[in-house]
Amino acid sequence: MTKIGWDIGGAHVKAAVINSSGTITHVLQQACPLWKGLEHLRLAVGEILAALPKGQHRHAITMTGELVDLFANRDDGVKQIIATMSQLLGSSEQRIFVGGLGLLDVSEIDAGHYQAIASLNWLASAAFAAQEVGNGLFVDIGSTTTDILLLDKGQVLAKGQSDYQRLVSKELVYTGIVRTPVMAVAQSVADMGHEVGLMAEYFATMADVYRLTGELNEAHDQAETADGAEKSTIASGRRLARMLGCDFYPEEMPRWQAVAGNLRSQQLQKIQSACAQVLAACGTANAPIVGAGVGRFLLRQMAQDMARPYVDFSDLCGQVVAESEITPADCAPAVALAYLL
Repeated sequence: MTKIGWDIGGAHVKAAVINSSGTITHVLQQACPLWKGLEHLRLAVGEILAALPKGQHRHAITMTGELVDLFANRDDGVKQIIATMSQLLGSSEQRIFVGGLGLLDVSEIDAGHYQAIASLNWLASAAFAAQEVGNGLFVDIGSTTTDILLLDKGQVLAKGQSDYQRLVSKELVYTGIVRTPVMAVAQSVADMGHEVGLMAEYFATMADVYRLTGELNEAHDQAETADGAEKSTIASGRRLARMLGCDFYPEEMPRWQAVAGNLRSQQLQKIQSACAQVLAACGTANAPIVGAGVGRFLLRQMAQDMARPYVDFSDLCGQVVAESEITPADCAPAVALAYLL
C-alpha cells in the first residue's frame, strides 16, 4: 500500500508518495490560492490525485493553510481543511499530524486538537531531519517563509510552537524566494553609487529578484506576478525598476541585475542573522546546516559563510524515482509525513 504525505498551504498543496518498497515515486506541488475559496483546494488536490497511481493509499496530512483570511480563525480553518480533505480522499485511511501526539486517525480529531494541528508542518520535516543527522540546524526556505530549527541528539529543540512564539524566537522568519514582496525585504537598495529608498508598493516580488540573478527554478514559481504580466527577465526587470521609481530599458539590464544582487544579499543577511540567534541557544559549533525548501540554494552559501558543512534534505531520503523538477527537499513536510506513516 502506498503512503502519501500532504502539506496543505495557503498558496500551494504539496504531496509526496512512497510505495511499499520505500521508494519515493512522486513529489508534486500544485498552486492553491486558498484565500480565494475552498474550491481552489478541491481543484489542487484533484489535480494531484489524478497524477497518482490508482490503488489503496494511506494519507497523512499537515497544514498551514488555516492561516488564510478565508477562515474566521485558525480553529475554523483547521476544521474546514480537514473536512474538505476527508471528502476528497473518501474512505482511504487518513491521519492528521498533531505535533507531539504524532499522527492521529481523522476520526480521533476534535476541537481540542486544532491548535496542535495549526501551522505545524515545520515540525514534521525537522523531526525527520533530526532522526537522520542527529545534530544540526534545519533551515527550510520556501516560497513565502523560512523555518529555522535547532537539532540536538536526534530531537528538535523548538522554543516556540505557535507562529507568534516562533516569530519571537526567530525560528520563523516571514521571508521567501517567490511570493515575498520586495518591499518586505528591504527599505532601501544600493544603485549606481546611491542608497535609494524603495517604494512601499506591491510592484515586484522576490521571484523577480531571483529570476534576475539566474537562480529561480521556474517550476517553483506558481504564483501570479505583481502586475499580472509575464514571467521573463525583461518583465522582472521592469517590475523591479518600478520599485525605484524608474522606467526600464533593456540596455540597462546589468543595472537591475546588480540591484537584484543587493536585495539577495539583504534577504540572506536577514536569514543568517536569525540562524545565528537560534544557534546561540545551544553550542553546536560544527553541526551542519540541513537545507530544505525551494530557496535552499541560499543555504549553501550561508553554510560556507558560517564555516559549517551543508547537507541537503533530499540526500536524507531513500531511493527516489520521481521524474519531476520538484524534489523531496522542495516538499520536505510532505515527504517527512509519508515516511512517518
